[in-house]
Amino acid sequence: MTDFLVKVDRSTTPPKFSFPKPFNVAVPFIDRHIQENRGEKIAIQCADQTITYGCLAEQVNRCGNALLNQGVNSGDRLMMVVKDTPAFFYLFWGAIKAGVIPVPVNTLLRVDDYAFMIEKTACQALCYSSEYMDEIEPAIVKSNHMPHVVLVEGASNHRSISLETVMESASPELLPFPATEHDDCFWLFSSGSTGKPKAAVHRHRDMVVTSELYGVGCLNITENDIFYSAAKLFFAYGLGNAMTLPLWIGARLILDWRKPTPEITFNNMARYQPSLYFGVPTLYSALLNSYDELDSKPNLSSLRACVSAGEALPADILRRWRERIGIDILDGIGSTEALHIFITNLPGEVVPGASGRLVPGYQARILDENDNLVMPGTIGRLLVKGPSSAGYYWQDPERTAATMKGEWLETGDTYLQNEDGVFVYCGRNDDMMKVGGIWCSPFEIEAKLVEHPAVLEAAVVAREDSAGLVKPAAFVVLKDPKAINDAVKNELILYVKSGLARYKFPRWITFVDVLPKTATGKIQRFKLRAECT
Repeated sequence: MTDFLVKVDRSTTPPKFSFPKPFNVAVPFIDRHIQENRGEKIAIQCADQTITYGCLAEQVNRCGNALLNQGVNSGDRLMMVVKDTPAFFYLFWGAIKAGVIPVPVNTLLRVDDYAFMIEKTACQALCYSSEYMDEIEPAIVKSNHMPHVVLVEGASNHRSISLETVMESASPELLPFPATEHDDCFWLFSSGSTGKPKAAVHRHRDMVVTSELYGVGCLNITENDIFYSAAKLFFAYGLGNAMTLPLWIGARLILDWRKPTPEITFNNMARYQPSLYFGVPTLYSALLNSYDELDSKPNLSSLRACVSAGEALPADILRRWRERIGIDILDGIGSTEALHIFITNLPGEVVPGASGRLVPGYQARILDENDNLVMPGTIGRLLVKGPSSAGYYWQDPERTAATMKGEWLETGDTYLQNEDGVFVYCGRNDDMMKVGGIWCSPFEIEAKLVEHPAVLEAAVVAREDSAGLVKPAAFVVLKDPKAINDAVKNELILYVKSGLARYKFPRWITFVDVLPKTATGKIQRFKLRAECT
């Protein structure tokens, strides 16, 4: 009988993968650690709860059996609205091992969003954490699809079955479902930065690829690392940081389901002493502002690397982080469709204001409006090709065709690649604007605005003036909301003019309390554009 274990040849760059037939990815990520004598090693720390690799493997088996016992079959979907606790791991990996397809979704959505996702997934099973009952229960009623079984993680109610109860009575032994490396394994919904989310379908092989190519190949992760991710498990970046990367190598990970405020984040760093921290630019900015105000600075000496993704990292945040914390932030770009980071800065090779170089194993090309390759230093659309790409969007052939061009993914991002081969972010495709016939990157203007000491955050979108000509419009969050006045507005305009080409300055500046964002920290510029009409 096959052992379901993948072989990785690291003697080449990129490494070569040999997947057995059949292959179920839960085996190398969960069961393998028992075979390699990590049963007593700590896998997860969550508040006062400590989960060993042995306990994790047993609970995964119980959860997989519990799903099967409830009438969920291989190929059925399990929609998960579950907070970042060990139960997420039990459900996700238990489903995969049983041949069920888990679909973790954003825990910050509302009734209409969940109703849409219940219908979209046509899920046979739905499991949610009790904290989200007020959104999920009405969504079930509103949806035109009724899941066969509804499980609740935490306190139960009259409609639902307790996840803990069905797991207790389930067998701790489970044979892996005999899938293949190319079979559908799990879905992830896009974050919705440009509108309605899409369900990207990933294969059994994809998590192996990202963990090895990025985790081992770029971050040099080992089983001695301790991972802490502020980014949550329900989207691709967080799923990799807080689950697949540490489980692939047999390391320890820190979970906290609460909102990652600066206070909570610094307290977790001091308590657990992580070696790797993963965040998004918004969170790094908030951490820096809080750090400057602290009388007693937290001990961050355990950190060997910090990673940022989700949105391009402004050079000023990197500079300030270096000055205060003493280490670099490794900025990179990934996507739900590619599953994790495919372009990144590397330790010791950080270029401020740039996304870095290709992760070995991935290819990229930058095209103009006519789908021709551009010259180095020229802005164009970024396409990426790699072994972790989703094959399609579920029941969405139009957007599948628009995004997945054969083996190439349209990232939706605009980039340039300089003469040194470094990729520089220039904005989303639909965020780029032509001002006076010249392409203008909103991110460049945003980066300049946040360099100003009064500015906390900024977002720039295209807006038409009275003559119908496109000009930049800025939405700005000040560090001190009480400082809003025309003098500050004029000062910001002059500041941008002093550092960028004059045509790039924002013609309009609107001060706001917060910028609209997805749960991953991406600015929802389509909402800002709507305010400009």
